[in-house]
Amino acid sequence: MKFRAKLVDVGCLNHFTRVVNTISKLTKTCTLRLTTDNLFFMLSDKVANGGVSMWCELSQANFFDEFQLEGVSAEANEIYLEFQPENLSRALRTAQNAKSLKIKLTKKHCPCLTLAAELPSLSSVSRVVTHDIPVDVIPRRLWQDLKEPSVPEFDVSHRVQLCRLITEAEVSIYLPPLKTMKNVVDRMKNLSHHLVVEANLSGEMNLKIETDLVSVSTHFKDLGNPSWGDDSSQGPSQDRAAEVMACARVDIKKLQQFLASQQVNPSKAMC
Repeated sequence: MKFRAKLVDVGCLNHFTRVVNTISKLTKTCTLRLTTDNLFFMLSDKVANGGVSMWCELSQANFFDEFQLEGVSAEANEIYLEFQPENLSRALRTAQNAKSLKIKLTKKHCPCLTLAAELPSLSSVSRVVTHDIPVDVIPRRLWQDLKEPSVPEFDVSHRVQLCRLITEAEVSIYLPPLKTMKNVVDRMKNLSHHLVVEANLSGEMNLKIETDLVSVSTHFKDLGNPSWGDDSSQGPSQDRAAEVMACARVDIKKLQQFLASQQVNPSKAMC
């Protein structure tokens, strides 16, 4: 197996760093899948009370000036690595002003992703900072367990006892700016452990907390209702009144973790 890549463009390097920073805030360990065309950061945390599933797909051509890969075999030209994204995030911080960044799969005391950042220098002698990030190579027999997570069928009707509302069709809505939403959730976290999210097909969303001592609600309007998946999956929602709210009760800490992790400043986020 061989892998080496080179980043030169500062904008691409900064964007790649923001992606890794986001991933490092979501999980301590994840899987990196390398193919000739793409990089995939994957996580499937299957726990009873709700875990984080992540599938991040990056086209290598959008980031790297050089990219060479030789997988485990000719018919399976891929490499799967398990590593701690926080280690990669720390290494990339030293490369923010680098003239170039080289990444290579090496074998030292253990398999490593070796990052070599060429830093600007006032003299003719170049300065290179090297980081060795330990990784575990995942054997091919385990690859089948690392697949893109499927989006579950929309169904909020089982929330009726929590929300006092019967809704049997799906609602998808654009979220408000994530920084704004984070500020609201950060203030609500001290009032309750759970938060009710309401949305309808008129582009309206409410964030609510109701306890014996306090009732707090924040309202957002004109958010827009995008389709989710193919058009056929949106069929049932067409039969519902646009103003009727669908709602779900969520753990505030898990929602806060998602909002705090965002470093890539997405133009749109869907719920």
